[in-house]
Amino acid sequence: MTNTLIDRSKTALVAIDLQKGITGRLTAPYTADLVVRNAASLAEAFRKNGMPVFLVRVTPSPDRKDALHPPADAPMPAQTPPPDWAEIVPEMGPKPGDFVITKRQWGAFYGTELDLEFRRRGITAMVLCGISTNIGVESTARFAYEYGYSQVFAEDAMAAMSAEEHVATVGKIFPRIGQVRKTAEILSALASV
Repeated sequence: MTNTLIDRSKTALVAIDLQKGITGRLTAPYTADLVVRNAASLAEAFRKNGMPVFLVRVTPSPDRKDALHPPADAPMPAQTPPPDWAEIVPEMGPKPGDFVITKRQWGAFYGTELDLEFRRRGITAMVLCGISTNIGVESTARFAYEYGYSQVFAEDAMAAMSAEEHVATVGKIFPRIGQVRKTAEILSALASV
């Protein structure tokens, strides 16, 4: 494994769906509490270094017309989320200077201003974390790869609904499109830059 190089002037943290309605679920191989704790450590280090933090949340539009209902073998259950479902967990912020991106689908790039905000700020790389590894994080990562962004995946600052889903994405997909690292390794790289 090579060193993790992070250019402070061109790298952002992107935290996917660390919101009340999602962090309350059972996750694996890491608990949602551990994921939030590790992600919050990353966010604090990014802020301390003057690096942008993007907090991404998912929620349907008020009229729910943007909800997808394709024929599927395992469709997403239709539900009306509670009022605080999309609120970012307090451990993550938002803090002054953070960006909050609201998405309506799985990935943080589709139908949002994330790519525009990155390009306006000269961001060419990101550290990704959040829930769920194989849904929101992976969808965002695939778009980022296709847009040409460099990526570092904070493996222990993300989780899925099962360990198998997390391991498949982290072991098979992420190494092809970026660097997979532990939170401590990323924090160390930020401290040494």
